[in-house]
Amino acid sequence: MTIWAIVPVKPLRLGKSRLSGVLSDEERAVLNRMFLEKTLDVLRNTPAVAQTLVVSRDSAALAIARAFGARTVLEDGTPNLNSALTRATMLARNYATRGVLVLPADLPKLTKDDLLEFFDHIQKAPCVVITPDRHQNGTNALLMAPGGLIKYDFGPGSFLRHCNHAIAASAHLEIVHNQHIELDLDTPADLALLNQADISNI
Repeated sequence: MTIWAIVPVKPLRLGKSRLSGVLSDEERAVLNRMFLEKTLDVLRNTPAVAQTLVVSRDSAALAIARAFGARTVLEDGTPNLNSALTRATMLARNYATRGVLVLPADLPKLTKDDLLEFFDHIQKAPCVVITPDRHQNGTNALLMAPGGLIKYDFGPGSFLRHCNHAIAASAHLEIVHNQHIELDLDTPADLALLNQADISNI
């Protein structure tokens, strides 16, 4: 029983634009690279994940992905996250017998144990397992079995929309609250929270 993970990645120099007031373009590029490498390393060392697909229009991000043994999907045309994820899922669902996981590359506290806890909630298909962001607004982890069970609806308010799509599809819906998965990095407030968490662990 296999899980394939799909990791969408914005161009490293363009991602995290809402941090531009506190980090330079170069600092944000370095940060995005660090987070991508960490995410790929966690996925590579999680036995339940058979393969990782990185979706991006950034050649540098795709090169990093291949260095970590991930497959890559070039996002072409007008950037559209949901369409790109749908394309990647069409490939992944041919091999992912347990489920297809969409995971962003900006979860700085993510560990293998977090993913294993998340996977413990997978039920017999059809099912959807989801973790929101810490504001209960966006979607920070989304697994569906089978792949393509519901449409991707990422963007502001996606958590509730994905839950509603799962209900409409008569899927078993599992909502998993995990502090590490819920903490993504988008705003200066997120960065301050991350720094505070790191200091508290010293």
